[in-house]
Amino acid sequence: MTGQRIRLAVLGINYAPESTGIAPYTAGLATGLAARGHDVQVLTGYPHYPQWRRADGYPGLRSEEYQGTVRVRRFNHSVPARNSARGRAAMELSFGLQLITAGWNRPEVVVCVSPPLLAAAMATTRARLTRRRPAVGLLIHDVYSRAVVETEAMSGAPARAVRALESATARGADSVVVIHSGFTTDLVERLGVDRSRIRVIRNWTHIAPADPLASAAFRTARGWGDDDIVVLHAGNMGAKQGLENVIEAARMAGDHQRRVRFVLLGDGNQRARLRDQAVGIAALEFLPPVPEREFPAALGAADVLLVNERPGVAQMAVPSKLTSYFTSGVPVLAATDATGFTAHEVAASGAGICVPAGRPELLLREAVRLGTDQAVARRLAEAGRRYVASTLSEGTALDRYEEWVRDLAGARRVRMGEGHR
Repeated sequence: MTGQRIRLAVLGINYAPESTGIAPYTAGLATGLAARGHDVQVLTGYPHYPQWRRADGYPGLRSEEYQGTVRVRRFNHSVPARNSARGRAAMELSFGLQLITAGWNRPEVVVCVSPPLLAAAMATTRARLTRRRPAVGLLIHDVYSRAVVETEAMSGAPARAVRALESATARGADSVVVIHSGFTTDLVERLGVDRSRIRVIRNWTHIAPADPLASAAFRTARGWGDDDIVVLHAGNMGAKQGLENVIEAARMAGDHQRRVRFVLLGDGNQRARLRDQAVGIAALEFLPPVPEREFPAALGAADVLLVNERPGVAQMAVPSKLTSYFTSGVPVLAATDATGFTAHEVAASGAGICVPAGRPELLLREAVRLGTDQAVARRLAEAGRRYVASTLSEGTALDRYEEWVRDLAGARRVRMGEGHR
């Protein structure tokens, strides 16, 4: 490490041992900066994602542990039994209340991770009201106000209220990081954030490349034949994924006697409902989440890796699974809006092809094509790995995060010095 050691608090509801979604990146940020010599503490929730129930082994209202040199403080919060705007708001509010009533150990810089937006807004407000106010950085993984509209969770006045809250929170932070350049336009034009206060820092690939022998063993253990075309969707099964499209594609595969097996690997608040809808469809298989050490083998065991998004979902987020997909050595198929960030990312990587969201017949057709044209599959897979090396480097991301945190701390020191004159 060069330069002064910084006292840093990272506030976000998702953290390791959660292995999907935002958690791996928040954990990577905290441990990466700690490894560079900074004093890092994390204030987070109890593990609950993507299964949407509190993990075993985390009793009580609060707990504390160390992961390496990172002090991790966990707070209990509600977890909604079903996907609803009211349930999510209760979860965010209960976590936010824990954040604002806890001691923060006087950090110089506070990084608030959004989502959860409501908790980030509460923490940002507390920071701004603190006498020796820390610098506040807001790290945005999803544009929340766009998400509630694109997933049809809210409309009208409630949606406008979320937009106003997100605007106030982003404008109230000293600086904002977004994980994709496309978010910048939304923040500037819809939320009124000064462009000069926004930085783009890409998420990185956080899994190892698949080992061919381990992938072959994974495939054999699940009874997937050499002539099966295995199309694997890994990760969260929620509203924005729109996985009814995959169920219908699997139904069509069975009707046309195609050697295609669609596999939904993971968990989420829509999993039980999807299983009910898929009863009797032989070409569809559900797998529970696998241990993190087995995840690369699971990806490498597939012939095609699938991103599926609900029609209308376009510019709220960039699926975190893409960073893992690109390093797997397997081509990517994305069923998504042609104007959205997922389509942009797949095109930029050269690692896959896109079909329109909500078109199961096209999904099936392109899955068969990718699964049978080995030359095309190899070309796409190699492009994905090149993209990882050139664009999705963890070291590059941590360099930029450290620079961001240093700039925040430096500006605060100047401000505090002026305040004592």
